[in-house]
Amino acid sequence: MRSAVQFLIYFVFVLIGPIAFAGGDHDHSAQPKGLAQPKTYFTSVSNSDKYELLLKYKHIETNEDAAMQLFVSEFNTNKPVDKADIKIICAEDKNIKFSVKQTDPGVYDVSGTFPDKRVYSLQVTINSALGADLMVLNGIETEKELPVEGENATEKKTFFENPWVMFGGGFLLALILIFIISKFKSKKVNSTFLIILTLFGTTPLPTQQLYAHGGEDHGDSNKNAGNNFSNAFEVPKETQFLFGVFTQRILIGDFNESTKLFGTVIPSSGGQATVNAAQSGKIVSLNVTVGQQVKQGQQLAVIDQNLDAASQVNIQAEKNNVDAEFEAAKKEYERIKTIQDIASKKDLSEAEARYQKAAENKKLYNSSGGTRIVLRSPIDGVVGNFTFSIGSTINSNEPIFTIVNLSKVYVEAQVFDKDADKVNNGVKYSVECINDNHKTADVKLLALAQSINPTNQSQRVLFEIENKDGKFKIGEFVNVMVFASGSKRQIAVPNSAISELNGKPIVFIKDAAEHYSLSYISAGESNGSYTVINKGVEEDERVVINGTYQMKMIYLNQ
Repeated sequence: MRSAVQFLIYFVFVLIGPIAFAGGDHDHSAQPKGLAQPKTYFTSVSNSDKYELLLKYKHIETNEDAAMQLFVSEFNTNKPVDKADIKIICAEDKNIKFSVKQTDPGVYDVSGTFPDKRVYSLQVTINSALGADLMVLNGIETEKELPVEGENATEKKTFFENPWVMFGGGFLLALILIFIISKFKSKKVNSTFLIILTLFGTTPLPTQQLYAHGGEDHGDSNKNAGNNFSNAFEVPKETQFLFGVFTQRILIGDFNESTKLFGTVIPSSGGQATVNAAQSGKIVSLNVTVGQQVKQGQQLAVIDQNLDAASQVNIQAEKNNVDAEFEAAKKEYERIKTIQDIASKKDLSEAEARYQKAAENKKLYNSSGGTRIVLRSPIDGVVGNFTFSIGSTINSNEPIFTIVNLSKVYVEAQVFDKDADKVNNGVKYSVECINDNHKTADVKLLALAQSINPTNQSQRVLFEIENKDGKFKIGEFVNVMVFASGSKRQIAVPNSAISELNGKPIVFIKDAAEHYSLSYISAGESNGSYTVINKGVEEDERVVINGTYQMKMIYLNQ
């Protein structure tokens, strides 16, 4: 009997121990990970070729004012529809009156009282800049309760998963074994039962394993348990409007093949001029400032020359010659004029021309004092940066001013042999800056390659840009897109629609009013504005073209 008691104690520790400690640190009543959170509102959606309507509402009590929100957006672009004229009629009860008030672009508050507990449908007449339309919102049910968070989250255990049932069964089995052992007194039998009991006690029961490790990862079959990532995710309509999530409908269209060249903006012919001092001297007058717009011939500065004694003698002699010529021309002109009745017209014309030229030379010489030089702008443009001021001393042929005219600039692009024919046969060209802040389509091929860069054997081709807004600056690095004459019928999306996730290109597709999905794509060639999609999107899908960064953050945080 003593040995039987030992068997009983041994059996209790072997059988009950795993039950007692199996799930010590695990909460088995919590809701498993990956389950969708219950909705906090009901929705009703209606689409047409112009509009997308989304009605949001919570629990609606009968005979009480129901507060609802109507989101109105363009179906193809997802842009909010502002200042729409909206009228709502209940199909089941024409006597129900609804008030509609806009609160934000595309957001309208709707209120009305439903008298009965039933399912209603609303006929919405909408008119905006897109045109008029009649749409129906179905499935609006009164007295319907929203799901409660955490409801039915705790899984019920079966009868045999109850630890007290397991304990009771084990205890009953131990009593039966004690009874059998008491009938057989031989040690041989006792040893046999001890071995059987040990094997039985150390063998894990199926119910023990399931209960001890419920919800954990035990292999590939349950790899995603508690981490149910999906390509589909939800974005509330308010968030879409806030982040400017716009879409574009995918259509198969003509795609022009393009070639990208790298270039640098340089001044056009007559687009940049440098004003130098002809003689050394001192600035006595400064008439312009940095950034000032000037006209051709406008005075920029006056320089007083530094002259030695010999130069001053020469200047004085020159002044005397100018004065003498003026006096002689004047007297001759006056003499011919007194006898113009008998003098020939040729003599009169020559005397008058001589007199006018002498007068202009005298005026010019007197204005400069003979020792001063007036600097004037050779072109129309903007004065560049300079560091001189009144009183500054300058040297002969030293640059004083730089005048730049950016209304027209050139782009010098490098072209290699493999792209030379494409450039020569291109039908359209565009230029954009490296960071894509600005670009222009008003580009023409000015000159084919006239020289080759000896460093990399590339050809230098010149393009001309009309740059009236002055966005392109001298020395700026740009990309030149050369478009071929032929086109192909392919699916292409704007480059703004393409993002990256884990190093792979993706786009976001709008599936419904608040439902989006991520799609990995196989991207083809790009022409600078659009990229060919070989795989990953289909015609008539709506792809997100604005707000893609925010969409990626929402997807990663789901």
